[in-house]
Amino acid sequence: MSKSFRALGLAVSALSLTCLPAAAQTKVTNEGISATEIVIGTHQDLSGPIKVWGVPVSNGMKMAVEEINASGGINGCKIKLILEDSGYDPKRAVLASQKMVERDKVFAMVGPMGSPTVLAAQDILFDAGVLQLFPLTAAEFTFKFDPAKPQERLKFNNLLPYVESTRAALKYMMEAKSFKKPCIMHQDDEYGKNVLDGFTQQLDAMKVPAASVTSYKRGASDFSAQVAKMKSDGCDLVVLGTVIRETIGAMSEARKLGWDVTFLGATPTNVLEVPTLGKDAVEGLYAAAAFEIPYEDTAKGKVKEWLANYKKMFGTDANTQAIIGYNAVTTFAFYANKAGKDLTGQKMLDALESGDKFLDIFNSPPTIFSKTNHLASTITQVQQIKNGRWVLMQDNLMF
Repeated sequence: MSKSFRALGLAVSALSLTCLPAAAQTKVTNEGISATEIVIGTHQDLSGPIKVWGVPVSNGMKMAVEEINASGGINGCKIKLILEDSGYDPKRAVLASQKMVERDKVFAMVGPMGSPTVLAAQDILFDAGVLQLFPLTAAEFTFKFDPAKPQERLKFNNLLPYVESTRAALKYMMEAKSFKKPCIMHQDDEYGKNVLDGFTQQLDAMKVPAASVTSYKRGASDFSAQVAKMKSDGCDLVVLGTVIRETIGAMSEARKLGWDVTFLGATPTNVLEVPTLGKDAVEGLYAAAAFEIPYEDTAKGKVKEWLANYKKMFGTDANTQAIIGYNAVTTFAFYANKAGKDLTGQKMLDALESGDKFLDIFNSPPTIFSKTNHLASTITQVQQIKNGRWVLMQDNLMF
């Protein structure tokens, strides 16, 4: 608990108290709830280096809000979405979160974007008793919580964790392809560290040494030194803790050197933009994934209808990021409906921890939380780019 909350006992009137083991207490805000409206917030990268994630994620969230409100809202209450641009800058994420908590009075932060930005801002939420739900990062700090720190109970994640998904995909690749000299190139931040941890833990479990470990600064565009080092070290499998531009850059550099090596990306590489923008340079890339990417010409039923509606609304094709943003809001709505009428923070927390299962329309692993587990799933797929499309190679992987 921050000093400001210790000093302001009057703030307790806006918060509900919940008992955890050893009498620890979690404050949950009731701000942002009225008889007609529920205010939720999010910060996305709309102008920075990963706006190709932030823009479609925010579009997916807007689409979900419009659909939910058009069908009557949540127990009669409409959702109001406050969207702020972080530019993938931790300082801007902090300022955006302060604004949403102090001025906009959000009830929950839903689907905030990025490992470094979410990490920088999350204590602002916890001090205010605001739930941090389904962030657009699978770093471990977003779902692991210490009972001795009761405010950490406010965080929930429904994405595949980077450590576990990297381990599962790497294990599959090592066993299926008999690689002997795996290596990794990762982003030098919280996201990249999680991918590195998964890589290291799985190799340790398999008693295989890493042939090479190299990193790059977030926002870098030249990967010639890293690729040359891995080639020199004799790597036969390269794990990429990269995002879109960096994935294409690293694989393009390998092609330029005439280096025919297998690449395996962490989950953020498993997006439509990689084959669309990377073209021949990324053909053959493998990646860890949570669900099959739908294509409009092969999709069926509700998914086909959803793809058409998204294109009509935003004038562009839906992608993985749009699905993730859409699911963040629909998952929130599912548990808010479960919480019942006269919504409170305590009721929402109880609903999230109830063990009730949420299933989306995209055949993702089910979302289930409990009082001791705030991570929805660790079931991983491996997909590969073949002829410019992502194709499912293996499902239901665990390390």
